[in-house]
Amino acid sequence: MGNGQKATMRREKNAEKAGKAAKSQLKTNEAAKSVMCTICRQTFLSTVREKSLQEHLDSKHSDKTIKDCFPTWTA
Repeated sequence: MGNGQKATMRREKNAEKAGKAAKSQLKTNEAAKSVMCTICRQTFLSTVREKSLQEHLDSKHSDKTIKDCFPTWTA
């Protein structure tokens, strides 16, 4: 039995002990996307930083300001 097989068996045994399968975080991530560009409707996580928003403006809406695209966003 190789190390890969041992690791797989250990994961399965630990999952049985825990009593539940691994959960996906996709729904949680979608719910956390609360910052939205008003022009193109692209969403960003609520923890987004100004640098990421500025990169979005530079690449998509170079003639707009942060307040034009994200009126509710605060630093």
